[in-house]
Amino acid sequence: MPDFSPTTYAIPFFVVLVLGEMLWARRARPEAYESRDTLTSLAFGLGSTVAGALAGGALLALFLWVWQFRIFDFGPQWWTVWWAWPLCFVLDDLKYYWVHRFGHRVRWFWASHVNHHSSQHYNLSTALRQTWTGMLTLGFAFALPLVLLGFHPVMIAICGGFNLIYQFWIHTEAIGRTPHWFEAVMNTPSHHRVHHATNPRYLDRNYAGVFIVWDKMFGTFEAELSSAEGGERIRYGIVRQLGTFNLLWSVFHEWAGMLDDIRRAPWRHKLSYLLREPGWSHDGSRETSDMIRARWQRSQPQTPEQVAIENRIAEPRQAA
Repeated sequence: MPDFSPTTYAIPFFVVLVLGEMLWARRARPEAYESRDTLTSLAFGLGSTVAGALAGGALLALFLWVWQFRIFDFGPQWWTVWWAWPLCFVLDDLKYYWVHRFGHRVRWFWASHVNHHSSQHYNLSTALRQTWTGMLTLGFAFALPLVLLGFHPVMIAICGGFNLIYQFWIHTEAIGRTPHWFEAVMNTPSHHRVHHATNPRYLDRNYAGVFIVWDKMFGTFEAELSSAEGGERIRYGIVRQLGTFNLLWSVFHEWAGMLDDIRRAPWRHKLSYLLREPGWSHDGSRETSDMIRARWQRSQPQTPEQVAIENRIAEPRQAA
């Protein structure tokens, strides 16, 4: 089957950029790379490519079947409809935002997506940590509305490929902040460092693929704070770090943990371990990202503005 994804052709450029960042890191930030971690990331990328190739034919067949029922028809030469390409790219990126958000907020999706966050290092090789098990989550169903709108599956695959290519360069600490106008609209290394952080301030923020405006529209944006702005150094990885470079455990550990929780849970809670957010437990023995952030916020000193607001709220109560 022909490979319609432009990511395949971008692989040589990915390799060159990783090597270039390694040279930068040797001089500027030696801790940015760790050899075993980088090899694990490369193995993730290879396995993900194989998994995608195995599933690609079945997905294309499904999408072409659904395309028969499209609402709008761009004609037999759909690839020549110039305005459909940017529209498809924007809508595909909106779709990516919601797939990504589900990937953090529903454990069934997180079991697959956690692979991408499993490294405690943040560099261009981290971008290659792509899932092997994405098909199991049925996340591809998020693209079906685009097919029904009339976008050809090949067009969607090409736009999705360019989306992933864009996301490669934002996995780096070598770039600080880009110009303000760019940061306001586009996803950048600064925004995406926040997304990969385990600091309570940053947990489950900045789900964007290409356009950060989705996070701003849907209330999930958080800006990276420098030390001068009161921010702390970002810590990467997951809340409960793997502590191993074992490839198979890195790929399947959350699936194993989720199934074990379902097996042990009372019947009335089994489905919740599948559909609730990661970290949820029926006995309250663990914490979700919302709980971790709330606990952190309670520990922060109040600003004069917050104190004044609380005093104003309390005044009528005291008068009564």
